[in-house]
Amino acid sequence: MKRTLKNLSVTILFSTSALLVCAQDDMLSMLDSAGGQKTHEKILATFKGSKIVNAQSTETVKAKTCDFSITHRFGNMGTQSNGGGHTLYGLDNVTDVRLGFDFGITNDLTLGFGRSKQGELIDALVKYRILTQTLDNHIPISLAFYGDMGYNPQKASQFYSGMVMSSDFKQNDVHRFSYVSQLIIARKFGWRFSMELLPTYQHRNFVIGNINADNNAIETNDLMSLGAGMRFKLTKRFAIIADYFYTISPYRTKNTANPFYNPLALGVEIETGGHVFHINFTNASGIVENNFIPNTTDSWAKGGFKLGFNVSRVFNVGGKKRK
Repeated sequence: MKRTLKNLSVTILFSTSALLVCAQDDMLSMLDSAGGQKTHEKILATFKGSKIVNAQSTETVKAKTCDFSITHRFGNMGTQSNGGGHTLYGLDNVTDVRLGFDFGITNDLTLGFGRSKQGELIDALVKYRILTQTLDNHIPISLAFYGDMGYNPQKASQFYSGMVMSSDFKQNDVHRFSYVSQLIIARKFGWRFSMELLPTYQHRNFVIGNINADNNAIETNDLMSLGAGMRFKLTKRFAIIADYFYTISPYRTKNTANPFYNPLALGVEIETGGHVFHINFTNASGIVENNFIPNTTDSWAKGGFKLGFNVSRVFNVGGKKRK
């Protein structure tokens, strides 16, 4: 496990260094075309929304505004994964729906909450943008911290499903909490292309200690993941988006009895006035990190990808200042 964590640290360090240095020429060309911009002027819209598909972005909600979002995930499309024509390629099924409300406390600080269908999860989030990339490369990256706390209010028979209860086991409401902490490291490479890395730590207060019979690894409360995301603009209002998470977990490695897969998402982003609309495909059934990082059990190769969409609308709740 120590070797695995060391490898993850090296991967994060190498990838972050690449983000800092490999696009300097591109940013200098942006400076030339800008025609003498102000010193240290901040880059705008590294990403358009607060999320790519599954992954968070460095974008925060502006001060005194509310971002209302609806995220919908249908069922598997492939026949091999219980999809196909009889379920209208997954449209008859819904694996998850989330309603979210994010509030801009300041331009760099967002607080939010939401409710998901999967696990009846209620979550509260905070996102703080620590650094914003500048046009003159004085600050070469954007950096944000994201944290999420989830609570699962399901009936005990559902929450503890699969566990053999012993007489001395005591149910506890604390079991139902899970936590995600994440750094988001992003860079905009010219007006078309942006990418980011997301080193992620997750803790679940309760897990059933199942064992992977192939390597005798046991399921753990803590998980480390490394995510990556990108956005490539084809036109002013149309872009291709993608993200991926690799989770370090011996229990999930080649687990033939209970296979797990890394979440991969592909999609398109459309800007229409005050709306940002995403149409996407992903093998993750959950929408929030608390669900999709530990519980993605569908494979793209077996048709386990789902059609989904994200739509958000921003409202000004602060009112206009009087002259």
